[in-house]
Amino acid sequence: QVQLVESGGGLVQSGGSLRLSCAASSSIFSIETMVWYRQAPGKQRELVATITMGGTTNYADSVKGRFTISRDNAKKTLYLQMNSLKPEDTAVYYCNRDRRQWSWGQGTQVTVSS
Repeated sequence: QVQLVESGGGLVQSGGSLRLSCAASSSIFSIETMVWYRQAPGKQRELVATITMGGTTNYADSVKGRFTISRDNAKKTLYLQMNSLKPEDTAVYYCNRDRRQWSWGQGTQVTVSS
């Protein structure tokens, strides 16, 4: 079972930036399509951004143009650069593969104040 550890969250003012990281414990990471998800209080977990093994990316409409997903397969790490943050981006952010998810990590809390 692959372990996932998210980090980089915090409290930031509206318009600010954060960079999230997700470290995977196995090199199988490099062949998987990886996804950043988020879950706000009282809401279902939602997809934020995806990146394929080859680097093709896709984004939820709500973050398009503000967030950038990337990966470093040698480091087995997934990233999410978040710019122009809004209060509605407040959530716990998780990473996982796109199908038959591994066990979920603890996530990293992002709080955006207005």
